[in-house]
Amino acid sequence: MAGSTHERPLSGVDELVAHFQRGNKPTDGLKIGVEHEKLGVLADGRAPGYDVIRQLLEAMTARGWERVEEGGKLIALKRPMCGSITLEPGGQVEHSGAPWPTAVEAVHDNDKHIDQILPLAAELGIRFLGCGFRPFGTIDDVPWMPKGRYRVMRAYLPTRGAFAHEMMKRTTTVQANLDYESEDDAMEKLRVAMGLSSLVTSLFAASPLVDGKVSGYQSYRARAWLDTDNDRCGLLPFAFRPDVRFRDYAEWALDVPMFFVSRGGEYHPANGMPFRAFLRDGWQGERATMSDWELHLSTLFPEVRLKTFVEVRQADASSREMVRALPALWRGVLYDAESRRAAWSLVADWPYDERLRVWRATPKEGLHGTAHGRPMRELCSELVHAARTGLERLGSPEGAAMLAPLERIVSTGRTLADEIAEEHTRVRGDIPSLIEFLRLR
Repeated sequence: MAGSTHERPLSGVDELVAHFQRGNKPTDGLKIGVEHEKLGVLADGRAPGYDVIRQLLEAMTARGWERVEEGGKLIALKRPMCGSITLEPGGQVEHSGAPWPTAVEAVHDNDKHIDQILPLAAELGIRFLGCGFRPFGTIDDVPWMPKGRYRVMRAYLPTRGAFAHEMMKRTTTVQANLDYESEDDAMEKLRVAMGLSSLVTSLFAASPLVDGKVSGYQSYRARAWLDTDNDRCGLLPFAFRPDVRFRDYAEWALDVPMFFVSRGGEYHPANGMPFRAFLRDGWQGERATMSDWELHLSTLFPEVRLKTFVEVRQADASSREMVRALPALWRGVLYDAESRRAAWSLVADWPYDERLRVWRATPKEGLHGTAHGRPMRELCSELVHAARTGLERLGSPEGAAMLAPLERIVSTGRTLADEIAEEHTRVRGDIPSLIEFLRLR
């Protein structure tokens, strides 16, 4: 790519802002994608090591996936029109699907991946679990995957938060990526999605078990994010301003310390240098490029992340039906203007300190908590209703039907986290029984 736009030195902040402008899509061209992380265990609940995970990736290459190697080690797969399969730090396997016009198509794409990988994993003694935090063993039992960026992150992040390694090695999530039409549209989607963060975490809570015990949390995954790195995680106060622009996100990102500078396939620690300093002064004779900016943006972890699309990041990975519900919820809320207004009205008048309080309380309280004087369950019920009506107006009854598990949760007041904790008690913590209860089907 030498000499390409991506590799030429950047001239200033305006180029960084223009990067987000390139994400603008026509109204009839908006798509949605799904990213789904899966947590594997062996028969006794242990985390599989890299050698076992590598065999799984090798088996997938026989199904048409192309190898991606780093330092001679297989670390990912890619396939045209099918997205990618990558490894998270503790061996979690993530499928990043291609963007599709509807949530139904995005879900079908992810379902095909699950149907392909489950039997291959089973042949290697791996079962993938539908939960948001590794339920068995301790953090020291989980091996690190051999990726250069994780080597730098595992050294840097514990200096910023006590739960950083927990986040890296033991959490799993399901995310949706949504397009925008314009800067105004992108900023409204960012604001609404960030305002709804705690509601979505509550609905999708599915990680009550830690070290083989009931933790007392609805989402221990979300709890880990509370103490990972406040520089790059959590809520963004500027996102709630009515006049927020792309430049606001860029200016925030400029001041977040970089993990690394990547050159020649190597990740070199940036030692806390913010991107703003890299842009201004360079680093060891290297100048910042658009590739560097895109890499830096991928290392920021707010509840809603901006790239050339909007990435919503608040949900625990869990059962297949819940994974299906996540993109349906977001398409119904964010791609229908009336539903977007209705959803925003649920949280619009919260003071920022209340947003923070609820965000911090949600990992433990979840659906059973309160927010700005209202029961969280009631707020979530209205959110799911807004999503259903939005999908119906978008002409997607099949998408609306995928909201059924969320409607069941708000109707009964019982989350998947509640069911997992109850099953743990019923089987007295028996690992094979819990694996059978939690496994993806």
